[in-house]
Parts: sequence; C-alpha cells; structure tokens
Amino acid sequence: MDLDLRKLRYFVAVADKLHFGRAADELHIAQPVLSRQIRALEKDLGTPLLTRDSHGVLLTDAGRQLLTDAGPLLASAHAARRRVTAAARGSQRIMVGFRAGIAVAPAVQLFANQRPDVLVDVQRIEWDDQAPMLLDGRIDIGYVRLPIDEAGLRVAPLYTEPRVAVLPVGHRLAGKEEVTEADLAGEPLVWHAGPSTQPTRHPHPNSGYLARGVDETLEHVAAGRGISFLARSATVFYSHPDITYVPVPDLAPDQVCLAVPASRISPVVDDFFTAAQAAAEITAECGNYEMWQRGGAAAAKHG
Repeated sequence: MDLDLRKLRYFVAVADKLHFGRAADELHIAQPVLSRQIRALEKDLGTPLLTRDSHGVLLTDAGRQLLTDAGPLLASAHAARRRVTAAARGSQRIMVGFRAGIAVAPAVQLFANQRPDVLVDVQRIEWDDQAPMLLDGRIDIGYVRLPIDEAGLRVAPLYTEPRVAVLPVGHRLAGKEEVTEADLAGEPLVWHAGPSTQPTRHPHPNSGYLARGVDETLEHVAAGRGISFLARSATVFYSHPDITYVPVPDLAPDQVCLAVPASRISPVVDDFFTAAQAAAEITAECGNYEMWQRGGAAAAKHG
C-alpha cells in the first residue's frame, strides 16, 4: 500500500510534540480525528509507531525509523509541488544557494553562455538550512560546506579551502604570520554546532554563543567571547575593525561541495551542476587573497 503523505505529516506532528492534543492544535484538527489517522497509518504499515500510556507518548523503534525517513519524503513532495507551480507559470529559472565566501558568479556566467533561456537566482544559506532548503525546494542546487546531512541528497566534492583563525585584534597571537592548532589549544570557541563538528583534532571549550553565519561569528569574536575558524575566503569577503585573521596551516581544510536532491531529475539543474564543476578552479581562487594581491600588482604594472 502506498504511504499516505497526509497521515505521515500527522505522524511527524505527534512525534515532534509527543502529545496528541498539542499536535492536533498545531494541525488545526480534532484530537479524535488525529488519533484515527495515526491508527490507520499503523495499520497501513503493519506495526505500532507510538506507545501511549499514563506517562505520555513514546516512539517505538519503527516509529523512530519512520520519523528519520519522513523528513526527506515530505520535503521532496513539497519541492515537487513548488516545481509544478513554477512550470505552470512557464518559468525557466533555478535558485542556487551558496554559503558565505563562495563566489557563484563564475558558474552563473558560464551557465548563461550555455543556457541563456534560463534565469538564475542566488540566495545565501547558512549551515543549519543547507539540507532543508534543498529538500523542500527553496533552492535547486547548493554550494555547501561540510558537514551536511546527506540523507536524500547527492553531494559532490568541489574544492577545499585552508582555514584561518579568527581572533580579536588584541589577542596574544594577533599579527602572527601563521599559528598552529596547538598554539590555540584551550581557547573558548565560537562555533555553529556541537563539538563533533569542530575542525580541530582536540575539542575546544564551548564559548556558549551560537553563530549561524560569518557576521555573527565576527561580532562574537570582536567582543572577546572566544575565537573561531573560518575558510580562507572570509579574509577576502569579510572585514571587521576589531578582528584579525591568522592562517592555521595544520588545521583540516574546509570542504566545499555541490549538492542537489537525490530524487530530482532536471536537465537544467544538471547543466548548472556541470557548469559549476567546470568553473570550480575560478570559484576557489575568488577566495584566495594572494590571488587578489597578485591581480592588483599586475594591474598596477600594466596601468
């Protein structure tokens, strides 16, 4: 039997709230209706998904597995609806997402030469919305930085960037030509996720401040709340009077990838994917400050 997406959406609401009443309120349906729909879904799948007792609602092993699989399924259905609506309007356009410090223009220009009939929109994305925006159709293809939840996605490495330390201007190591990871050991870290995603071999104490993007990172570091690490391209695209960047050669590099929904079949997106791969070297060099210095020197010489 085919999986009913409406029932699946109801299940996700209950699994999220672990409470039928609150889930019913969120869905704007009566609680008895919600209970019947969940029982019907369990019957369709032939297994209990939730346990209900005086202590509340809990997920069974099967329920936890369904919750894991439900996100990409529902997002894919939502994305299909968006694409059908766009096609009905006769639109020929794609939305390209990109993380801070990644220059999309080289690929856009190359793609425009090959597909002048397609409009390309661009939108910056942050670490926590990379996968969700791809899966729900808000972007068609993304320049992402690892780590990313790859469930439901096709992810292809594009290039790597060295990392730099982000330090307050008054830091003891500010002004150094380069530092090692060991030089910074024990410093509080302004980071965007749990310790397991930190780029260092040994975890830093958490500063207690959450940074979704580069702008927030720079403000926290400037205020003396900790240090951070960014890809080298930050030194080209972002400046702040109260912070300084110092290379950390022994730090693991930042990995830039292209990502598209695994279920998406689109010649237009495939063409942009190919253009982005062809322009990868130029894109990588746009985040290289030494390249800009060389370019400036060359321009002055020939001026």
